[in-house]
Amino acid sequence: MDIMISNSSGKPIYEQITSQIKNLIMTGELKAGDPLPSMRLLAKELRISVITTKRAYEDLERDGFITTMVGRGSFVSESNTEIMKEEQLRIVEGYLTKAVEVASRSGVALQEMTEILEMLYEEEKR
Repeated sequence: MDIMISNSSGKPIYEQITSQIKNLIMTGELKAGDPLPSMRLLAKELRISVITTKRAYEDLERDGFITTMVGRGSFVSESNTEIMKEEQLRIVEGYLTKAVEVASRSGVALQEMTEILEMLYEEEKR
């Protein structure tokens, strides 16, 4: 499992970990039942605090992406990934609705919004 941490990113490290693991699950690279590295091992590999990996794993568990079993470790949840994807799409739609409202009030054209969205999407993928 390759996780890249960027110190220049505006996101906190635990959010970078969370979003990358969610992406691996959503794209099918990590499948239901697959084990995740222990919090300590991941912290060591990324050279970060165990507290940071603990927070990321807690967020993933809260959102239903992983389950943690005491003494056994953390595993990708058996939950339906379609339900998780639908939830994420609902959140995205909410943010985009707000962005469209602001753009409309400010006179920003649809073409400009599309260009901004494409640029932001490409930046996030890096």
